[in-house]
Amino acid sequence: MTQTAPTPADHASVTATIDAWLTTFGADDANAAELLVDRHDRAAVAFTTIEVDGDDLVTVDLTYGELADSSKRFATALAEAGIGRGDTVGVLMGKRAELVVALLAIARLGAVYIPLFTAFAPPAIEMRLTAGKARVVITEPSQAAKLDGVEGITTIVAGEQLDDLVATSAPIAESVAVGGDDALILLFTSGTTGAPKGVPVSVRALASFACYMHYGLDVAADDVFWNAADPGWAYGLYYGVLGPLSLGRRNLLLHAGFSPELTARIIRELGVTNFAAAPTVYRSLSKDQSFTGFTLRRASSAGEPLTPDVIEWAKSALNTEVRDHYGQTEHGMFINNHWHPDVAEPLVPGSMGKPMPGFAAGIVDGQIAIDVAQSPLMWFTGYLDAPDKTAARFTDDKKWYLTGDTGRMDENGRYFFTARDDDVIIMAGYRIGPFDVESVLITHPSVLDVAVVGRPDDLRGEVLEAFVVLTEGVSGTDDLEKELQQLVKTGFAAHAYPRTVHFVDALPKTPSGKIQRFILRTQK
Repeated sequence: MTQTAPTPADHASVTATIDAWLTTFGADDANAAELLVDRHDRAAVAFTTIEVDGDDLVTVDLTYGELADSSKRFATALAEAGIGRGDTVGVLMGKRAELVVALLAIARLGAVYIPLFTAFAPPAIEMRLTAGKARVVITEPSQAAKLDGVEGITTIVAGEQLDDLVATSAPIAESVAVGGDDALILLFTSGTTGAPKGVPVSVRALASFACYMHYGLDVAADDVFWNAADPGWAYGLYYGVLGPLSLGRRNLLLHAGFSPELTARIIRELGVTNFAAAPTVYRSLSKDQSFTGFTLRRASSAGEPLTPDVIEWAKSALNTEVRDHYGQTEHGMFINNHWHPDVAEPLVPGSMGKPMPGFAAGIVDGQIAIDVAQSPLMWFTGYLDAPDKTAARFTDDKKWYLTGDTGRMDENGRYFFTARDDDVIIMAGYRIGPFDVESVLITHPSVLDVAVVGRPDDLRGEVLEAFVVLTEGVSGTDDLEKELQQLVKTGFAAHAYPRTVHFVDALPKTPSGKIQRFILRTQK
């Protein structure tokens, strides 16, 4: 059974804008370095880097001119290391200027950038480098030791070594134009339900990223924009690095770990007006009673559905709504509660919105799906060396791409996420999405984070179990377990309460903040 949504508002200006992006980024002679940096005002600030030095925030503005000059010189150094068109280069760094310089230098050679998240352990890093056939890795001092056991890899370390290469290399004379269909990035899926799969990200994908920056996030020229996500995963890379560069906007790069206090300080001191982050960030901020009194123009979330309590909290703490957006590594964001006034609609809590201009969607046999023929911004064509896994995503006639996420659509064309297809819990014939139960449990003041999974049960097929991270100073007791069970009974459904509540220190998550429920299912 297929359910289709009405197409987004068809403003002539919206259609013309999308057509222009597709023409620019999808051209046969598209040059990624030219499009991302060289065509922009050299004096404009591309990124502001932030370091924490004791009690001080040290900020440095990085202009488009500085990015162009450094990346041209580093491209020469990489070419001398044997990197050329089609080669892959791993980048294992946090949010720092050298990461952007490396990405652009790789693009100038027509090579392919493999992002490596700094929280990865050596086996995860080696798997991606091996699958991507990378021979060179650019890293930073704190991460270099993770590469010691990887054979056949040349390592370039940020700091003195990278600086010397940039300083002593002549700028490359001409950047390679690979065209819109060739790969710019090779990013691996988060592995929520299995082994990570390689996703080649083409130059034409920049059209989709630009669209989300403009219509989804509504990043204006005078915004102080901060996408706090890490560029080691899709949301941070697509919309914290590539998206801002594609439109000539500025982003902040914080080279430090997350804390509510630091986040509040940066928003205040740097005057952030447009903020994007994972739900985990907003959830943590909402538990901090001192995080209030802000005035943001825009706030957006992606990665997991927002629970209603966070949306309500934001109205007073941030003086704006937090709008939930939905996407995948394979496509970027494509169903959103859009911010741009040309396509914005009133927010309905619990909904992830409507298809982004340039995409059309529907519900196919319970799954959220993309109408391929009606989605000119869709750029994903297949996984790296995995035709069987690719074919499983497309219907036989190639009309629909199946996301693997279950959901529903209301009479107004708004989408609601239910669960990953294999995360649905079937208990005594009832299909229960974990998000429904989690949305209730997270409202308890003692609950900082929560995940719900199904466990095998001889009588019911499956029963629900909850894994709960408590707020600081709270202990897990039998009484608290009963209180949480009763909360679900009264707040959602009597049959859907968790039969067991496990109190844990942390939940296993992917780099993008998605809960790895398959790990929880194996825990005792």
